[in-house]
Amino acid sequence: MKNLRAAWRLLRVLAHLLAGAWTIRRRFGQLDFEQRQALVQDWSLRLLGHLGLRLRVHGELPGRGPLLVLANHISWLDIIAINAALPCRFVSKADVRHWPLIGRLVEGSGTLFIERDRRRDAMRVVHLMAERLRAGDRLAVFPEGTTGDGSSLLPFHANLLQAAVATDMPVQLVGLQYTDARSGSRHDGPTYIGDTSLLESLWRTLCASDLQAELHVGVVDTAQGRDRRTWAEALRRELAQRLDLPLPD
Repeated sequence: MKNLRAAWRLLRVLAHLLAGAWTIRRRFGQLDFEQRQALVQDWSLRLLGHLGLRLRVHGELPGRGPLLVLANHISWLDIIAINAALPCRFVSKADVRHWPLIGRLVEGSGTLFIERDRRRDAMRVVHLMAERLRAGDRLAVFPEGTTGDGSSLLPFHANLLQAAVATDMPVQLVGLQYTDARSGSRHDGPTYIGDTSLLESLWRTLCASDLQAELHVGVVDTAQGRDRRTWAEALRRELAQRLDLPLPD
């Protein structure tokens, strides 16, 4: 029964992805920014439902931008979970652009891609981020730079935080957790680390029951004269405290 349920969910997910690709190709060009954001949020909420996930938000969500959202990184599902509550323009590794179906959707929604193996590309992306923040956008980044299993918080890379420092824009912390809705314990279904493939992580998620995505919304913070590294470490400690997670070196 579990496999049959997962297969049914997968069919609905594929249909929803195709519908999203069609929407981006045919409708996005006719919509203004606010309309696009509303459409992304609605599409993301529906996708969570097709995957069998509930969404719980702890704390008060911020209003319009400009705003830089910083979140911990556990899964490919993180972007969807955040967009379902707080639609943002994400900064993502360039590899995501080549993911089947999902890559086209992520690119079409206005994601800024960064080439991690090119050190100078970070500066190009920081300039683009600064432009978008000045234009009033909400941007989102994963400062850990890679996915973890959700049991701890990895060190933050401060480079992309420079956009908020340079423009004196606020940062919003968002903590992500995937839990069992009945017990409240951490759920490993959506994790996407090590040698785990995207399809393996997706199938585990589809097979799960009582799975929920939890977003813990922190306070809005500004640099207040701190450099990016000092600020990044302060934000990391604050997020770890909110999620009750250890801080490995």
